[in-house]
Amino acid sequence: MTAILFVLFFVFMIIGIPIALAIGASTLVALHLQGVPLMVVTQQMFQGINSFALVAIPMFILTGDLMAQGKISEKLVNFADSLLGFLKGGLAIVSVLAGMFFAAISGSGAATTAAVSSTLVPELKRKGYDPAAAASLIAASGTIGVVIPPSVPMIIYAVIAQESVAKLFMSGFIPGLVMGLGLMAIALIQAYQRNYPKGTPLSLTTIMRTLKSASWGLMTPVIILGGIFSGIFTPSEAAVVAVNYALIVSFFIYRDLNLRQMYHILMRSAMTTSVIMLVIAMSAVLSWTLSSWQVPSALANTVLSYSTNTYMIMFLVVLVILLTGVFIETASALIILTPVLLPLVTQIGIDPIHFGLIIVVGLAIGMITPPVAINLYVASSVTQLPLEQITKAIVPYLLVLTAVLMLVVYVPMIIGSLF
Repeated sequence: MTAILFVLFFVFMIIGIPIALAIGASTLVALHLQGVPLMVVTQQMFQGINSFALVAIPMFILTGDLMAQGKISEKLVNFADSLLGFLKGGLAIVSVLAGMFFAAISGSGAATTAAVSSTLVPELKRKGYDPAAAASLIAASGTIGVVIPPSVPMIIYAVIAQESVAKLFMSGFIPGLVMGLGLMAIALIQAYQRNYPKGTPLSLTTIMRTLKSASWGLMTPVIILGGIFSGIFTPSEAAVVAVNYALIVSFFIYRDLNLRQMYHILMRSAMTTSVIMLVIAMSAVLSWTLSSWQVPSALANTVLSYSTNTYMIMFLVVLVILLTGVFIETASALIILTPVLLPLVTQIGIDPIHFGLIIVVGLAIGMITPPVAINLYVASSVTQLPLEQITKAIVPYLLVLTAVLMLVVYVPMIIGSLF
């Protein structure tokens, strides 16, 4: 019956049915064939989204959209430029640093890519940078958006695995920083190979001026993460505080947002949220079905019967995560894989927080791996470059991010994970 479920799922995906409906329809057919009362479907759908922690998802999405729409992203880019623009190929390196700044605000890889690319790509083109390489670098930097907290995928994983959102957020800081440094290193090497120009001269006056201008945006992660880690409010409450702060900054400080724009932002955020929540609801039914059929424990026993070597099993798990990220969107892949793989990795002694970081970083790489590469699509849309050109240029960044994932898997203490 499990085979029938997954065959139906892949058939529905191949013929173009949206992922949420493909999950729901295949599970519904499998349950019907087993004679399970279909009332279970609606009960599990409701149960799957009946979590206070999930309130954070629409709020962080709205925060990212508000910040990307106005001048905040532009001011963050200017501050990043004042810090690292003096290096050879400085503008490319700035795009990574700006992505890291925005990652600490948005919680979304696509939002980070859109905000940075719309601000920097025209300038990169004007100064003679290879457009495809610049677009691919910004898309790769967007993957950091779901690793450095706040992170929407981390919230989804925490709800499924019943783990602490705050601990997951804390575990993402150093891996996100390592990802950024790796991308900067590749950008610097390419700058010398292609003789890219230097950018803004280093000046303490410029740094202080741009820091002052960007301080309102930089305070967003301080408020969000400071409030969570100090215990002042929960992640869900922090997300609501972040929305209110973003509204105040956009409407009354920078004054770069009007009611018409606000309407469009709300609609865009609502549509994004509705897709994610529908996937979560449908996947809750799938998770319940697999658990009731004892599929995760059967998978764990099968794998362990072949090998008990932790390194080999984790290599296979990472391979599954990366391959899934190639074909399935991040939130959907996360919801499908977590209930199946988590029992296996916990049996071999992997901490659930550690595994949460592994699966988030692994699926983040999927954001720049065609065919389902949301960051590449966003970068292509902004730059008007063919996806094929950007895909060719993404290879060195993809290799660096994969190397960071291996560090996360095999050397957790070096990257500062909290377990």
